[in-house]
Amino acid sequence: MSYKQTKMWTVDNSEDKSRSHAELKEAGLWIKKGEVVAFPTETVYGLGANALDEAAVKKIFAAKGRPSDNPLIVHIANRQQLAELVRDVSAKANMLMDAFWPGPLTLIFHKKAGIAPSVTAGLPTVAVRIPNHPVALAVLAEAGVPVAAPSANLSGKPSPTKAEHVYHDLAGRIAGVVDGGLTGVGVESTVLDCTSDIPVLYRPGGVTKEHIERVIGKIEVDPALHRNDEAPRSPGMKYTHYAPKGELILVEDKSLIQAYVDNEQKRGKKVGVLTTEEAKEDYRADSVIACGKREQLETVATHLYGSLRQFDHEGVDIIFSEIFPEEGVGVAIMNRLSKAAGK
Repeated sequence: MSYKQTKMWTVDNSEDKSRSHAELKEAGLWIKKGEVVAFPTETVYGLGANALDEAAVKKIFAAKGRPSDNPLIVHIANRQQLAELVRDVSAKANMLMDAFWPGPLTLIFHKKAGIAPSVTAGLPTVAVRIPNHPVALAVLAEAGVPVAAPSANLSGKPSPTKAEHVYHDLAGRIAGVVDGGLTGVGVESTVLDCTSDIPVLYRPGGVTKEHIERVIGKIEVDPALHRNDEAPRSPGMKYTHYAPKGELILVEDKSLIQAYVDNEQKRGKKVGVLTTEEAKEDYRADSVIACGKREQLETVATHLYGSLRQFDHEGVDIIFSEIFPEEGVGVAIMNRLSKAAGK
């Protein structure tokens, strides 16, 4: 599958302007007609196709090079659409939707018939969310159909937080890209299975375990989150994801990083360091990138993927990264870094 030209639509991401754009009407219409179009959400850019059209959904897998056993998240414009897709919505799920939708929380439900088989990778469940981004909501409203949308990057690469990231990866492979500027959260949505009495966390994200438990009480964390040996029951549970071209090594004791850098440079390697604003002057390397502030982990999440892509742009061979506290959004940050480093 190839396109002679991948169209770019640039829009203002302010809510009062986004819905009036003829470009968004066109992007939504293309999705409805079976094309794949990338658009921004509050997490990362998504690659959208009509979730009810199997041929359209297969274009997502082809464009990304995504394994067919890796399920997709369905994005909807409003809660009324949920009833068309799922059954057995629990009281806890309704409480979570009241608290966090629109937002970066994906909930897993028992599915109804009609969803394209490739969306759910043969599972009896489907993952759904309403994104909290005016451009995404406008595109979804214009499409008028539920939209399956994984991250809009080549499979395995860092997820895109800017339209230019999408274009770099997928130009000529998809119909179009809606440029709505930099995304906000920076890491993919939290995924929570609501099909059991006690919901199960499958992927950490911007809505933290603590946030969820304040609303519905105790939840469980799926042990498979830390394994790589079975078919994924949720997006992001298997395969090396988010990886830069250079080797990524996570260093628990950051006092050792400079010695590692010096040693690799002596071997002729181009070396990078992933750090924070507080420590960026502590290192001498070919590339030192501060992805945010350690005291504000939300900023690290926002800039994490862009920083990994910057190392690619600079041709770095090996990257030494500080680690981050596994609390709050830090759990999601370390989950993504661990997968980028191949565990």
